[in-house]
Amino acid sequence: MATRIKSKTIAAVPQSRDDCAATIRKIGDMQRAFERYRAAMNDEIAAITQAHQPALSELTARIEALQGGVQAWCEAHRVDLCGEGDKLGKTVNFVTGEVSWRIRPPSVSIRGADTVLDTLLRMGLGRFVRVNNEPNKEAMLNEPDAVRGIAGISIVTGVEDFIVVPFEAQAEVA
Repeated sequence: MATRIKSKTIAAVPQSRDDCAATIRKIGDMQRAFERYRAAMNDEIAAITQAHQPALSELTARIEALQGGVQAWCEAHRVDLCGEGDKLGKTVNFVTGEVSWRIRPPSVSIRGADTVLDTLLRMGLGRFVRVNNEPNKEAMLNEPDAVRGIAGISIVTGVEDFIVVPFEAQAEVA
């Protein structure tokens, strides 16, 4: 993990090459300690989640079963609950809560986008094809003189980052 210095807070400035090497070692030690703490935290979270998962699954199943029963009863008595015709309501208040019916807004689902695009264009339905116009930053970097002086465009060069990377042995999990 590389460390970039972003703030001006400096704990201590090494006084020699050996001090600098020792400080880099300390950074590496602290980064590895950080990762050990993070791994321990994630292990605890996983254990807690696993311990509570059976109860959560059972409660979810029971809730879904009760909701299904409430929906079945409300659907059977919708006219009594909501009225009919122009007076048809969408929400019914009970003492302990409410139920409501909502119609989802229309949506479009597309599978095989490339084929759909080809078919729309072939059938003369190009109005359903979106064309994105956006600045091409890569081309501007290749020809910076062509865009120099245009308001809103600036080519940033020569920014230098200082990065400390302590040496670590890499181990792969098979």
